[in-house]
Amino acid sequence: MAVFDPVIDEQTPAADFTIAQKWDRYTAEEHAAWDTLYARQVEITRERSVKEFRTGLGLLDLGSGGIPDLDVINPKLKALTGWEVVMVPHLVPDEVFFTHLANRRFPAGRFIRKPTQLDYLEEPDIFHDIFGHVPMLTLPVFANYMQAYGRGGLRAKSLGRLKELARLYWYTVEFGLIQRPSGLKIYGAGIVSSAGETPFSLDSPSPNRIGFDLERVMRTDYIIDDYQQLYVVIESFEQLLGATQQDFGPIYDRLSADETRYTVTDLIEDDQIITRGTQAYAAAKAG
Repeated sequence: MAVFDPVIDEQTPAADFTIAQKWDRYTAEEHAAWDTLYARQVEITRERSVKEFRTGLGLLDLGSGGIPDLDVINPKLKALTGWEVVMVPHLVPDEVFFTHLANRRFPAGRFIRKPTQLDYLEEPDIFHDIFGHVPMLTLPVFANYMQAYGRGGLRAKSLGRLKELARLYWYTVEFGLIQRPSGLKIYGAGIVSSAGETPFSLDSPSPNRIGFDLERVMRTDYIIDDYQQLYVVIESFEQLLGATQQDFGPIYDRLSADETRYTVTDLIEDDQIITRGTQAYAAAKAG
């Protein structure tokens, strides 16, 4: 369900679901919410996020004060990687989403969460979308990965394989970790935009952390309303791009022939286990 916003609800979305940002219509309270979230997450992610994410924050000057104006940040982003951010009123249909990505447009929600609800949202807001996702789009290899994913999404939809492809997005773009010489770092938007999941993803002994394997990821369920109990670790962004640029046809054929699927707590023989979790968090929630 879309969040009601009187500014966007009076607009008629275009065929691609885009709307005007109407930056001048944001209230002082909404700008203050962005500033509070930004300051908190920059501090929490400072030592935990991958340096490319922090570089992206600076290149786009997302901490200049208040909600970013697309008329200001888009020329910078476009000059770096050819991407731009477009406003949408709510979650958009799959085909629309993939088409935007395939054309180097990242759809972002216009609304921002209320000051009384800073920690959890059922639907992504502008802070999650721009703070969480957009800095990584300043990195050419990741920008190329996102475009390749969009193109792959259009094909997956035509083949009825969206469920499997969504798992790839979840375990990389939203909740991905990367191995660096100094240790594990976060790059996924769902982590870097969350005050709770940022430390949990790296510091908690509860979740399993395994090396990236494309087909394994596409067979694995995920959690949408709580901290993850499985994180997938890539070796490099080049590894991620390379995996996405291959022909997924044979993989889809294998997924059809062998319907084996894994839960968020499963570990299998072929896994590269980086951290074998205690699953204590999940057990506590269940109890």
